[in-house]
Amino acid sequence: MTSVPSPGRRATGPAKGVRLFELDVLRFVAAFAVMSFHYLAASKSLWNEYPTTLFAPVDHLTTLGILGVELFFLISGFVILMSAWGRTVGEFAVSRVSRLYPAYWFAVIVIFIMYRFSGVTSFDPKLTTGEYALNLTLFQGAFDVGHAGAVFWSLWVELRFYLLVAVFALFGITLWRCLAFMGAWFALALLAEYTQNDALVFLFQPRQAPYFIAGMAFYLIHRFGPRAAGLLSWLFVAGGYAMGVYAALERVAERVRLVGAKHYPAPPPAVIAAITVIFLLMAAVALGWLRWLRWRRLMVVGALTYPLYLLHQTVSAVLIPTYRDALDPWLLAAITMTVSIALAYLVYRVVDRPGQRWLRARLSALLPSSRRRGGRGSGRSAPPRRPVPAQSREASVP
Repeated sequence: MTSVPSPGRRATGPAKGVRLFELDVLRFVAAFAVMSFHYLAASKSLWNEYPTTLFAPVDHLTTLGILGVELFFLISGFVILMSAWGRTVGEFAVSRVSRLYPAYWFAVIVIFIMYRFSGVTSFDPKLTTGEYALNLTLFQGAFDVGHAGAVFWSLWVELRFYLLVAVFALFGITLWRCLAFMGAWFALALLAEYTQNDALVFLFQPRQAPYFIAGMAFYLIHRFGPRAAGLLSWLFVAGGYAMGVYAALERVAERVRLVGAKHYPAPPPAVIAAITVIFLLMAAVALGWLRWLRWRRLMVVGALTYPLYLLHQTVSAVLIPTYRDALDPWLLAAITMTVSIALAYLVYRVVDRPGQRWLRARLSALLPSSRRRGGRGSGRSAPPRRPVPAQSREASVP
């Protein structure tokens, strides 16, 4: 049986300062897939007819763009474990809050202003001012309040994953504890799916858990090496894949039932193939097969993904209904995508990046002084801290 390293065993992997540009690429691929899904396959209200009819030559691809979110969850499992390893809960919370909220706050405010003070109607969440204010917390899902942006549901899923990892981090993250945590979560997710108990489903998210867990397993393989990570890590990948295929088939089937296979051609074999490709790409990252991606501009491509994910539907709500009768649909879709990417880059430079720095500095000041000086300050022994790739500390959300 493949040996598993002790918590103190030196991890293998990239040296300090090495950025995983391949994750930046995959993050953008996921966001572009979701954007293509919304523009070219999903939003009948934008075009006044089924977009798969307008864009029939690519409908078998764009309908699968819905699974870009599943790729985001896999990446998140990988990066969040990497981010939490060797950190206190406070440090982890600071990293997540500062990464998640600045661009999100901006998006909520833009959406509020747009629907209150313009004639835009597409995707209007029809929220009260108080409900928009609650959206600023990102906890609106806990109070059964609608999301200001349709894509925000996945951030609520991510946030609950962060909370689970924060609780786990209280005990100190080691390889063995990580495997135990993943095993317990997997079992509870299966139980939640089988029983459909509301509390279990809320806590353990059975339709999303397999991607997070498999992503964590991929990180262990990346950190410790494919042999040293142990057979259990690969079993979690296999289990996550099997359960992930089931979850993806169910999610796509709901969409097909809603509009019909004629207007949403996404047959089960295509869904299985898409999930297989997603897992193979993450395996390639974990095994280092994509390390040849070293173009530094890819870092910016990855960084603008989050504001692109947050705002692309808002851009389409303005542009497509306004110009759909005047422009060729292919040209209009291309223009809308270009504007969305340009706006995302602008938001990244003007709002997201400086906002993260500002918020991180102020939240870090609230941590115990011993932590800010680099001491442990926790009174417990912690696993040795391995140098972590530069991007891992902050970049995890879309």
